[in-house]
Parts: sequence; structure tokens; C-alpha cells
Amino acid sequence: MKTFRTILKTECKLSLRGMDMFIFAIFMPVTIFILLGIIYKDNPAFDGAGYTFMDQSFGAVSTIAICAGGVMGLPLVVSDYRKKHILKRFQVTPASPILILAVQLTIYALYSFASLILVYSVGVIFFGLHLKGSLLIYLATYLLVMISMFSIGLLVGGIAPDIKAAGAAASILYFPMIIFSGAPLPYEIMPVVLQKFSDFMPLTQGIKLLKAAALGSPAKELFLPVLFMGATAFLCIALTLRFFRWE
Repeated sequence: MKTFRTILKTECKLSLRGMDMFIFAIFMPVTIFILLGIIYKDNPAFDGAGYTFMDQSFGAVSTIAICAGGVMGLPLVVSDYRKKHILKRFQVTPASPILILAVQLTIYALYSFASLILVYSVGVIFFGLHLKGSLLIYLATYLLVMISMFSIGLLVGGIAPDIKAAGAAASILYFPMIIFSGAPLPYEIMPVVLQKFSDFMPLTQGIKLLKAAALGSPAKELFLPVLFMGATAFLCIALTLRFFRWE
């Protein structure tokens, strides 16, 4: 445990020094939420809705950090560690190479939860955000979405032959998801054709799940997104365990 804390402290400093995750996981979602709040204020999500547009958008914006860390950050870090033979070196030490992967997962999870807290705080303080559903259910679904998206990143980083390939694959996955999934651009205002296209993206299903949890929707509305995210996590973890390249 002491080794884990030591590596975590070092890796956190390196991550903060790079500023990439601070920009995309912290600054970006908070800024987008503030802009949405300025535009939509306390307007209802639609005529007759019992919740505001901001209540509806909270679940979507809170996934931006998860996507940034899981789909873009993890693949690059894992492939870079393999290129530098860091994973191989850990194999010949008392500390398992799984330890360094656990550290990275922890770092991106911390970014995600920090972003969630900041977005929620901004919403409550400035825009009257109200979480209509259960906080525990929301956190549980947030964790499920995080596990699912992180599993995608581990798979990409684990099988990519080099950091260039990992970067290309991560970009192909990240940018369409972050643009078309309904995270910065609300899903509800997209054209129907674009909605149908985005429904095949894991992040879109994660956003639907978090919106339903935030708004206290009936349990039946959670079933399909939970099944989709759970299946994605199971498949990606299984493939990662089978094909992960340590060197």
C-alpha cells in the first residue's frame, strides 16, 4: 500500500504538470456547463417539464472528464509506458506491473470525481441545479459508466503496437463520442438522424443512464443503458485480459 501511495503521488504530480487532463477533464466541462447555464438559465427542459434544462444536462456534462481520461488519456499512458519498458521493468520487481495500471486508473478516476463535484457545485450555486433522483443511484451509475469507458481505454492502450497507433485509435474514438454523444451538445436538440447514429456510442448510453438517474426516472428506463454499459465493460475487460501487450 505504501508503494502504491508513493507511485500515485509521483504520477499525480507528473499528470498535473502536463496540464492536459486539467484542461479537458476539469476546465472544459465546468466551462461548458457555465455556458449552458448562461444560455438556458432556469428554463424548463421543454414545455411542461418538471425539471430545468440544466437539471437535464448535468448528467451529460459530467461524463466529459470520464471520456477524456478513459478514451484519450489511458491509451496514451499505457502505450507510452510499454514503449519505455516501464511495464517490463515492473515485472522483474516485487511490485507487479498491474500496480502502475491501478495507479493510472486511480488518477483518472480522481479527475472524473473532481470534475463531477465541481460541475455539480457550479450548478447548485449559480443555476439552481436540483438532483431529483437518488444520489447513491447516481454515483453507482457514474461508477458503471466510468468502468465501461476506462475499459475501452485499457483495451486500446493494451493492444496498440505503439504510441502513434494508440493516439490515432484514441482520437478516432474520442472525438466522435465527445462531439456526437450529447455531452457538450445536448442530445435532445440533435436531428433525429444524428440521434440514431449516436445511440450506437457507449458514451451516449452512459449519458442516457446518468440523465435518467439524475432526474429520478423509472427503473425501466435504466435497464437498456445499464445492459449496454455492462456488456461494453465485460467485453473490453475480457479482450484486455486476453490480448494485453506488456512489452
